[in-house]
Amino acid sequence: VLLLAYVGYVGLGAGVLQALERPAEVQAAQHLLQQHWELLANHTCLQGPALQRLIEGIIQAYKSGITLQGNTTSLGRWDFSGSFFFSISAITTIGYGNLSPSTVAGRIFCILFALFGIPLNLVLLNEIGQLMLLGVQHCARCLEEVFHWQKKASLLIKTCALVTGLLLFLLLPPLLFSDKEGWSYEEGFYYSFITLSTIGFGDYVIGMNPDHTYPGWYKNVISLWILFGMAWLALVIKFCINFLE
Repeated sequence: VLLLAYVGYVGLGAGVLQALERPAEVQAAQHLLQQHWELLANHTCLQGPALQRLIEGIIQAYKSGITLQGNTTSLGRWDFSGSFFFSISAITTIGYGNLSPSTVAGRIFCILFALFGIPLNLVLLNEIGQLMLLGVQHCARCLEEVFHWQKKASLLIKTCALVTGLLLFLLLPPLLFSDKEGWSYEEGFYYSFITLSTIGFGDYVIGMNPDHTYPGWYKNVISLWILFGMAWLALVIKFCINFLE
């Protein structure tokens, strides 16, 4: 029964997503093909195979973090702050997919780094989650002693912890992303949940716009936000698991 419910839930998601996203995909493909033929028609000196190779080269360069800016190229995804953020996304298993090692040595190191980093990350997240839980329980005991509440104190503190977590990790960060990335609030909220839940599609990633100048503290603060936000969301998900079971 549980397996059937699981397959049915995934099938429901697939059907809804197909209905919502398929028309936009077809429209985007038609628009791209139209632009391709218009470019070849307006610039007869261009040849189809040469243009295709150029497009593939641009796509590959963009995946490596290189973009054209006039007659120069922009670098910066593999500086220390960018590498630090990539390391966080690797051991937290977010894996945005927009950036990856391109050298053999880098790929081998990434395997070894993740092999030991993922267990270390899970242990740390568990400890942070336990500290958060102990803090909530301690506050509940204090309220029980002061106001002589029993079940009310626990419910009140858990509600406050949930609301505080929602503000710190899901509701307020989109305002920062709107300021630094130029995203809408909905896009920032979407990025927050996709990141903290470790889904990590990679369609939205912070600090990757070559037209924006980011402060040095930006990626480091976001890394800490990811770490504590994942611990908080793990507690929420654990509560949902207990409820479903």
